[in-house]
Parts: sequence; C-alpha cells; structure tokens
Amino acid sequence: MAITVQRAVEDVSSPTVPASPVSPSRPPRVRRRNALTRAWGWTPGRLALIMAGLLGLMAVLGFVTVTTANTKSDATWELAEQHEPTAADVQRLYRALSEADATAASTFLAAQNASIELRKRYEDDIAVAGPTIGLAAVDRAGDPRVAREIEVIGRQVPVYAGLVEAARANNLQGLPIGAAYLREASHLMRTEILPAAERLYDIQTERVAQERDDAMRFPYLAAGLLLITLIALVATQIYLWRSFGRRLNVGMLIATGALVVGLIWSSVAFVLHASNAQSAEPERVAALAQARITALQARANELLTLVARGNGAQYEEQFDKLTTELAGKDGSSGTLATAREGAEGEVAAALANTAGATRSWLEGYREVRELDNNGRYDEAVERAVTEGATGSTAPAFAQLDAGLERALAASRDQFVDDIVAAARSLTLLTTGWAVLTVVAAGGVAYGLRQRLREYR
Repeated sequence: MAITVQRAVEDVSSPTVPASPVSPSRPPRVRRRNALTRAWGWTPGRLALIMAGLLGLMAVLGFVTVTTANTKSDATWELAEQHEPTAADVQRLYRALSEADATAASTFLAAQNASIELRKRYEDDIAVAGPTIGLAAVDRAGDPRVAREIEVIGRQVPVYAGLVEAARANNLQGLPIGAAYLREASHLMRTEILPAAERLYDIQTERVAQERDDAMRFPYLAAGLLLITLIALVATQIYLWRSFGRRLNVGMLIATGALVVGLIWSSVAFVLHASNAQSAEPERVAALAQARITALQARANELLTLVARGNGAQYEEQFDKLTTELAGKDGSSGTLATAREGAEGEVAAALANTAGATRSWLEGYREVRELDNNGRYDEAVERAVTEGATGSTAPAFAQLDAGLERALAASRDQFVDDIVAAARSLTLLTTGWAVLTVVAAGGVAYGLRQRLREYR
C-alpha cells in the first residue's frame, strides 16, 4: 500500500515534458524523398518513373526539333522571297543612279542631237529611286542606318534632278552656265547620293550574307537532344531485357525506329540544305554589281571631262583610278578578272567578251582625249557619245555594260535557285517531326504499360 502511494506521488510530482515542435517544412520534403525512393525501389514504380521521364524527354525533343526545322525553313524562304530581292532592288537603285549620272552627261554633250531613247533612259533611272527606297524601308524597318540613308537619297535625288534640268535648259539655249549646273549635279550625286546608296546596298547584302550563314548553322541543340533520347531508349530496353528476360519490346522498338527515321531524314535534309546554301554565292553577285557600278562611274567621268572643256583634270584622274580598279593597269585584271574566275554557265558566257570590250573602250578613250587635247573638241564629243561614229567609245562601253548586266542577272538567278533548293529540302520536315515524336511517345507509353499490367 505504501509503495503504491509513493509511486502515485512520484507520478504527480514529475511533470510531463512536452515533445519538441517539429518544423512544418521538413516532413513534406522527407515524405517526397521517401516516396521517390520507395517508388524507385519498387519495380512498377520504377517503370512509371522511367515512362514519365521518357515522355517528358519526347515532349522537349518534339518542341525543339519542330521549332528548329520551322525556323530554318521560314528563314530560308524569307531569304529567297524577301531579303535577296530587296538587296537586288537596292543594287538596281545604286546602278541606276550611277547610270543616270553618265546618261545626263551624254545627253548634255549631245544637246540638240540627244536621242529620245537616251532621255528616257535617264528618266527611268531617276524614277527607280522612289519605289526602291520604299522596299528597303519595309524590309529593314526599325534599322536606324537604313532610315538615315533613305532620308539622304529621298531628299537629294529631286535636287539632283532639278540641277540636271537647269543644265539641260541652259545648254539648249547655248548658255555656258549649263556646264556649271551639270558639274554641280554630278558633285551632289558622287558625294552624297551614291555613297548613301552604296551604304544602303552594303546593309542589305550584309543581311543576305547573315541570313545565309544562319541557314547553314548546324542545329546543335536538336541534335544533342535527339542523341540523348536515343541513348535513353536503348538504356531502357536493356533494363527491360535484364529485368523481364524479354529481348524485344514492341513499343520501345517503335519509339526507337521513329526517332531513327527522324535522324536519317533530318541528316539528309540538313546536308542538302547546307550544300545548296553553300552553293549560293552572294559574293559573286556583289562583285559583279560593284564592277558594273565602277564601269558606269568611269563612263560618267569620261563624259564629264569633255563637259569641263579643258578643266576636267579631276575627272581624268578619277577615270584612271576607276578603270584601274575595274580592269587593272594592263586591262586584263581587276574586279572583272576576279568576277570571271570560277564563273560557269550563263555567267561565264556573259563575261566572255567583257575583256575585249573593256580594251576597246579604253583605247577609244585615249583617242578621244588626244582629239580633245589637240583642240578637236567636236570630234572628241562625237566619238564619245555617237554610237555610229568611227572609233566611238559608246558601242564598246555598251557591250561591256550589257555583258555585266547579263552576268549579274544570271548570277542572281543562280543564287535564288540555290536558296530555293535549300528551302525545298526542308519540305514537310516540321510536320514529319511532329508526327514522329507523337509516334515515339505512343510507343514508349504502350511498351511500358505492357510491363506495368503484369503487376495488376
């Protein structure tokens, strides 16, 4: 009895120590970790985790491959249908303005004898400016460099045209001030308008080259994900074989086969795409365009030397500089020779006679300068601007310009054909990858569900 009372007293006197509070944030993490561990340690749970991981990997792979194929296809078509045509239009503007400068000088020298065709050519060249700068503005909207050059061209071309008209009107009246107006117009063209057109063309060709390089870039992310997914599928099949003693799993084989088909298809498509894009040579188009513009500027200097009537030393100097750049000091090198190197087909045929035409033009120029320096100005003008005159430089230059124009058109057509072929090599690849990843995901789900059903 005494012992019982003593124990009761001890129980009352010894307070109960409450349990220390447990942080509410730790048990969920522990439970989750334990749940994953328990699932991985249990064969059905391991199969479910593997299936979830593979399906997630398939979803990421499908998104990346479809996006990559679609981006490359769209960029290549934009290059062929928008950026390259705009670059060609800007180059045409640059060429037209250079030709307008030369044609204005020819018209001035011919005066009353200027043909309607010559006058119309000048007007057509000036008319090119408006539509072309509008296309360039649309293609490179938001680029401040484009806006700046367009503003210069749009503002100064009407001023140039006004000066040319003033020169023509005064020249028809026999007033010597007409030559001063023409020289002022040519100075404006050479110092402001043509440099702006050249910079605009450089911006556009830079865009074309950049788009072409982007189209040729290897899709590292898509290729890496595809390789990882294939490795994961093979590893899963090895695991199933070792765990269940079955060498073949139909669903996993379907998934692997779908991705292998995608790998082969993509490899062939991207190799063809890169090969065709590599064949496209924007550098040759740019070189031919520059050669033609150089020739036109040299022709303008040839004629302006006569307009200056004894005060054209600066134009003679500029002519020598430009023709040296075009054909070299020997008449058979320079940018023309560079353009002919490696040229094939229509481009080579168009350039075949340019060397001879250049030599004839330069020889005729020297004869014109000799006539002018000896006081035979009228004969010099006739040889420079009249195509039917004996020893005229006009037919030789016309032959050179026509050859460069044909070569440039053929080179541009070849560039566009190569880019279009590159774009077509990616036909249906976007849709194909969307279908293949769905098939692969279905195969994974089917193959692993078959094993999971064995535990029900």
